[in-house]
Amino acid sequence: MRVFLLALAMQFAGAAWAQSEAQQQQQRQAEQPGNNAPVWRDVKAGEKNFTTIKGRETDVLVQPPARFPGQNVTATAGEAWRKFRNGPVTFYGGWLVVLVALAVLAFYFWKGPVKLQDRPSGRLIRRFSTLEQVVHWSAAISFCVLGISGLIMLFGKYLLLPVIGYTLFAWLTALGKNLHNFIAPLFIVSVIAMIFMWLRDNLPKSYDWMWFGKAWAFFARGEHIPSGRFNAGEKAWFWGGVILLSVIVSWSGIILLFPNFDQTRAVMQDAWIWHASAALLYIAISFGHIYMGTIGVEGAYGNMRTGYTDETWAKEHHDLWYKEVKSASRAPAAGAVPAGAPRMKERP
Repeated sequence: MRVFLLALAMQFAGAAWAQSEAQQQQQRQAEQPGNNAPVWRDVKAGEKNFTTIKGRETDVLVQPPARFPGQNVTATAGEAWRKFRNGPVTFYGGWLVVLVALAVLAFYFWKGPVKLQDRPSGRLIRRFSTLEQVVHWSAAISFCVLGISGLIMLFGKYLLLPVIGYTLFAWLTALGKNLHNFIAPLFIVSVIAMIFMWLRDNLPKSYDWMWFGKAWAFFARGEHIPSGRFNAGEKAWFWGGVILLSVIVSWSGIILLFPNFDQTRAVMQDAWIWHASAALLYIAISFGHIYMGTIGVEGAYGNMRTGYTDETWAKEHHDLWYKEVKSASRAPAAGAVPAGAPRMKERP
C-alpha cells in the first residue's frame, strides 16, 4: 500500500512539474517569441536530434560540454575551445615567439657574428648540391610564408586590426589564409625530400656529445668544436624541427585543410591546438637556425646561397667533414672556381 501511494505521489508530482514547465514555456513564448528553453537545453547538452542530412554529427547542433587543459568551468566544446585558443595558446605562444626573437637580437648585439679565425684561403669546396639548394630554399621560403600568414591569422586581430582597420585587415587575412592553404603542400613535399636527402648526414655520432658540452664556448668566444657535415646543433634542429615538428604541423594541417574526411568537430579542434602549438614552437626555435645561417656565422649564408664554401670555413666549422672531402678528393682543384661562388673578404 505504501509503495502504491508513493508511486501515485511521484506521478502527480511529475505531472505538476510538467504542467508548470509548460506554463513557464507559454509565458516565455509570449514574452520572447521563439525562445524554446527546453529545446535549447537539450541542444546545449549535445543531445542528438533528427535530420535528413547524412554525415557525422549532422544530428548534433551544438557540441556537448567539455573542458580543455587549465579550464575549471565546463562549457560547450566549441566555447571551451575558443577560450583555450584565445587564452593559453595565444598568450603563451605569443610570448614565446617574442621572447626568443628578443633573445636572439640581444645575443647579436652582445657578441656579434662568429667570424673566421684564419684568413680565407680562396679555395672552394662544394658543400651543397644544386638539388639540396633547391629543396632547402623551397622549404625555407614556404616556411616563412606559412609562419607569417599563420601569425597574422592568430594575432592580427590584436595587433594589426586596431592599426590598419577592418577593410585592409580583412583583405590581408584573406590573402594570408589562401597563401597558407596553397603553400602548405610545397612545404610538406620539401620537408619530405629534405628528410630523405639529409637523414644519413644527421645521424648522431659520438663526437656530437662533445659539441653539446662545449656549445657555450662556441657562442661565447667562437671556439670551434669538431663536427661532421652537420654539427650537433644542426642535427638537433633536423630531428626536432624538420622531422618532429614538421610531422605534427603537416598532419594536423591536412586534417584542418580537408574537413571533408568526415572527421568530427572535436577532431578538428584538437588538430588546431596541435597545429598552432607546434607551429608557434617551430617558429620560435627557427629564429636560432635562421640567425646562425644568415648573420650569426660568417660565411654560412653564402654556403647555402651558392653551394660552395671556403676551405678555411670548412676546416674551422666542420673539420671532420673537411677531412672526409679532402681524403675523397672531391674538392675542386685550385683555381677551378665556379661562376658566382662566394668570395669571403680578406682581412688585413
